[in-house]
Amino acid sequence: MKIIRVLFGVIPILLILLFISCDENYTEIPADDEVLDGTVEGLSHEELARFLKGDAAFNEVFTRETGLGPTFVSTSCISCHAGDGKGHPSTTLTRFGQIDETGNLFLNQGGPQLQNRGLPGFLPEQIPAGATFAKFTPPANTGLGFLQFVTDADIMAMTDPNDSDGDGISGVPNWIDIPDFVMPSSNAISQNGKYIGRYGKKAAAHSLLHQTANAYNQDMGITSIFRPIDAYTNLEIDPEITTSTVNDVVFYLQTLKAPIQRNQSDAVVNKGAAVFNQINCTGCHKSELKTGYSPIKALSNKTFAPYTDLLLHDMGSGLDDGYTEGNAKTHEWKTPPLWGIGLSQDAQGGSYFLMHDGRARSIEEAILMHGGEASKSKSNFQNLSQPDKEALLKFIKSL
Repeated sequence: MKIIRVLFGVIPILLILLFISCDENYTEIPADDEVLDGTVEGLSHEELARFLKGDAAFNEVFTRETGLGPTFVSTSCISCHAGDGKGHPSTTLTRFGQIDETGNLFLNQGGPQLQNRGLPGFLPEQIPAGATFAKFTPPANTGLGFLQFVTDADIMAMTDPNDSDGDGISGVPNWIDIPDFVMPSSNAISQNGKYIGRYGKKAAAHSLLHQTANAYNQDMGITSIFRPIDAYTNLEIDPEITTSTVNDVVFYLQTLKAPIQRNQSDAVVNKGAAVFNQINCTGCHKSELKTGYSPIKALSNKTFAPYTDLLLHDMGSGLDDGYTEGNAKTHEWKTPPLWGIGLSQDAQGGSYFLMHDGRARSIEEAILMHGGEASKSKSNFQNLSQPDKEALLKFIKSL
């Protein structure tokens, strides 16, 4: 009995020590506006379960035995989008082989994407002689579902191909051919059999299914029912991933929450928002869009702030890489959403790597690289007082 009493006396002390140890190692859960991952509000229990399945699939690491390669860029989706954020120069993709809207002339030589890694026994691809190319840093994933359900009519309403308002900005859609497995919405607008692209640096993918099927095939060398042609042999082979898994990843991407602006009550941030409007950054980076109908109720008829118009713009000769996709010109790039940009460093190793290929190392440097249709806004930025510049940069970092 005495031994038992001693042991029982020791147990509470051990428990106290355990709790103290846990408390010392406890990491506070970050606020929603400090992270990019998480679900949109209003998902049902069934939708949340499917989101988690897609999340698990997004994190799956592929091997030779599960379909990877034999040449590839990455071994998983998450390796290019840590924390659902932007990629790093080490994960930057290379696309090659197309110089105008007539199409890619190097598809039979590994185009459009360079598989720069290979399994043992296989050599990575090389860019063929004579092929122009561009490097694309992987974008953040959050809020993508909202962008999918902006109606084509709303996108077309933002176009101004002839610069009728005289502001120097003339955004246009990228009209692309869509594969048979992509079903446009009932209110989609087409032009000569082509549809509006909205994903990718050049807006060369129509939907998240289009984007995801391409990524499995071109990034990881994995075939699906949607993309059955093996990227290495150029032959049709059996699917290496199930259709349900691809669809679960699509649902995951559709239902990731939109980034939440931070410091919204900060006076300097609000002053920066006014400067952002004043120098007409909103000519391309639209501060408000809305969704139409979505089969996912949580995404239907929602107003959101992505700071993009989903259109192509002439960005000047300094950003002309001599490569293009779809109907876009080599100097045209889709307006990237600015939401979440202030958290980019968290996914990029503590530093900024901005613009389409990560060449800008700060937000200010990215602004100063703007040319073409953005030249006037860049000039306006350069002429700002130092306090106004700092306010503008603080506002952008808050997004």
